[in-house]
This record gives sequence, C-alpha cells and structure tokens, in this order.
Amino acid sequence: MSLWELFVIAVGLSMDAFAVSICKGLSVRKCGLRHMLTCGLYFGLFQAAMPLIGYLLGSRFESLVTSVAPYIAFALLAIIGFNMIHESRGGGEEDKSGDDFSPHALIPLAIATSIDALAVGVSFAFLRVDIVPAVSFIGIITFVCCVAGVKIGNLFGSRYEAKAEFFGGVVLIAMGLKILIEHLIS
Repeated sequence: MSLWELFVIAVGLSMDAFAVSICKGLSVRKCGLRHMLTCGLYFGLFQAAMPLIGYLLGSRFESLVTSVAPYIAFALLAIIGFNMIHESRGGGEEDKSGDDFSPHALIPLAIATSIDALAVGVSFAFLRVDIVPAVSFIGIITFVCCVAGVKIGNLFGSRYEAKAEFFGGVVLIAMGLKILIEHLIS
C-alpha cells in the first residue's frame, strides 16, 4: 500500500472524529488550545489503537482467508463507507454535542468513531500492510484533523459536519473498489 493510499484511508477514517470535533468546538464559547489538544489526543490515540487491534485479530486468521483478502477488504471498506454516508444523511441519531471534554465524555465518542478503524485494521492484516507506520500515520492524521475540527466548529458552526462524514464514506468506498479492481485485474 502506497503512502498516498494510506493517507487517503487515514483522512477517510478521521472524518467521523473530525465531525465530532466540530461539534465539540461548537459547544464551547471560547475555544482554547486545551480543548483542541484534548480532542486530538483522544481521537488520534483511539484511531491508531483500533486498526492495530484489528490487524492483530486479522493476522491470526490470515492463512484461512488469504485468497479472499481483497474481497474482505472491499466489503469492510464499503460497509464502513456506506454507514458513514448514511450517518451523514441523518441516519445516526447519537448526540455528539456537549461542552464536556472529560475522559468520561470523550472515551465513548473516541470508541464510537474508531470502530470503523478496527475493521480497516483487519483488512490491513489481509493486505500485509506494515502496521506500525500505518497506525502511527492514521493517529497523526486524525489528531491534526480533530485539532482543526474543534477550531473550525468553534468558528464556523455545524454546516460542514455532514459533508465531512459523507466525504469520508466516499473515500473509503473508493479505496475498497480500488483494492477489488486491482485484485481482479492481476
């Protein structure tokens, strides 16, 4: 997997967390560096940890499914992408707002927004991705997006939340299609 492909996946995965960060930014009157770094750290760490966990789980079953790996990767990325698009259209009813930046408030949000990264980690195992640089890259990209998301939310409001989540879903579906098409052509 090229650095560009990994970057595209990282950006796609970070869109849920970015959307939540925008909402968190909406909830505070005066957005400080502490707010931005707190969101960035929680979401970035969980977005890095979940694909690692998925990779470790996927590696255990690699020999059983090596021949169908591209199909599994496509299915996982497509399901995640379509779910993100559905949520961007108002399908997800979870309350993402609130001015609480405590671990009690952020950990459930970080877990919820990184479940898709767990599935991507499973597909990484099948695709034999070098996992440490990959999860580090995903965590850093998510951190940067979330830091920016809190500030953007504080400045511009919620009008871009659904668009960011929709874009993330489209990107993940496109990556899944690319993996499938490359497998079918080779």
